[in-house]
Amino acid sequence: MKKVLIIIMAIIVGSFLLLLCAKGVYFAVNRTKAKNYNLMNADTSDLPPAQEIIEDDYVQLSEVRMHYVRYGTSGHPVVLIHGNGGNTNSLKSIAQLLANDYVVYCIDERCQGKSSDPGVITYDLMAKDVYEFIQAKGLEKPYIMGHSDGGMVALALASNYPDCAAICVSTGANSHPSKFKFYFTWGVKFNNLRKKDKLNDLMLTLPDFNEEFLSRIKIPTYVIAGENDIMPLSDTVYIKEHIANSEIAIVRGANHSSYISNGEAYVLTKYFFDKYSID
Repeated sequence: MKKVLIIIMAIIVGSFLLLLCAKGVYFAVNRTKAKNYNLMNADTSDLPPAQEIIEDDYVQLSEVRMHYVRYGTSGHPVVLIHGNGGNTNSLKSIAQLLANDYVVYCIDERCQGKSSDPGVITYDLMAKDVYEFIQAKGLEKPYIMGHSDGGMVALALASNYPDCAAICVSTGANSHPSKFKFYFTWGVKFNNLRKKDKLNDLMLTLPDFNEEFLSRIKIPTYVIAGENDIMPLSDTVYIKEHIANSEIAIVRGANHSSYISNGEAYVLTKYFFDKYSID
């Protein structure tokens, strides 16, 4: 019996050590790849003061009653687009900092937050909503920044409505559901088994950003992802390489969202907005 226990313990310890080695190799290879794609840290040592909401309202679009909040009183208009299941608070930390230089709108996408639910959701439909919001508010060539699902909406807006926005920053976007790392896909499928949800279905079935779709994007576009994001770096590179006027940044040590709330996403977004400012 004692011998069996020793063998079992040896197998457990050996498996654990093997897992650690595999994890180490994975991160080493990932770091090597990331260095080829503008791996960086964003300097957050001198952030501006956080501004507060100055407007909280709704606007009626063709299919959606959209909730939004506004920060800032002067400067070029900016629209921030949250990720799957998010709301106007999801990018609050970025909006509060950008509001020192821009008029910033955070919107609730259809079926999420306080916006109405028309029953169907796709990235193209959400891009249409953003386009209609921009028209309804009379925003002239706004700068767009989106995270995760919002990053896909930002790309869809730039592709489907090429004359609408002036600059696009897309963070944490993937080109197709098949590009997710396996553990993320399994997690979404498991959640869908517990409670079927159209937001989960959205992530499992869309988008399908092929070369032709991405090549229609002509405005300056910044493609950003975390070094340890939920999609491989190769997919982030694929998006970047098929948008002619684009740059890429891989945030060192970051996962899918860690760089959003710690100031790094603000620094990178502000850099890109300033670089391609049309004012």
